[in-house]
Amino acid sequence: MNKNKKILISVIIVILIMILIFVLFKDNILKSIYPKTYSEIIATYSEEYSVEENLIYAVIKAESNFESKAVSNKSAIGIMQIVEDTAIDVAKKNNIDIDTENIKEELLDIDNNINIGTKYLSTLLNQYGNIEVALAAYNAGIGTVNNWIEKQIIKADGSDIENIPYKETNNYVRKILRDYDIYNYLYG
Repeated sequence: MNKNKKILISVIIVILIMILIFVLFKDNILKSIYPKTYSEIIATYSEEYSVEENLIYAVIKAESNFESKAVSNKSAIGIMQIVEDTAIDVAKKNNIDIDTENIKEELLDIDNNINIGTKYLSTLLNQYGNIEVALAAYNAGIGTVNNWIEKQIIKADGSDIENIPYKETNNYVRKILRDYDIYNYLYG
């Protein structure tokens, strides 16, 4: 057998072994990629605000990949990437006790961030009545999404998310829905 055939056979064997390992350990591999970090905090606010835990995990996965000190180029802060004005508004409207003078530090606190982020998500889910439009509003803002609905760019029922005009928001909603499905598959 020539050298090229030996290399090809070796490569095929390695690929088959990798496929076998993935098939045998798929769920464990996926659980390491899609963790349930901060489960006690998330369970608390999930129950308090009636938001599915796996949806919160999917939002966190997309927003910060569980990096608690994340700060975006658009000044979104913490694990659920909340902008300061939104955090202050949500906290005031819902009697969430935070120090608005030190809002950045407050949002870098995991508990505060998940509390405010989950309450905000809950508010959006109640306002729009579906996950797709609520997620679009979480990313692009309520005013922007209301404008899209008013101009009939997207439907209020979320049935046409492919029409979301901002590429970032369109991809964001799709990513969270995909991750939400993965969390539901892995964890029920």
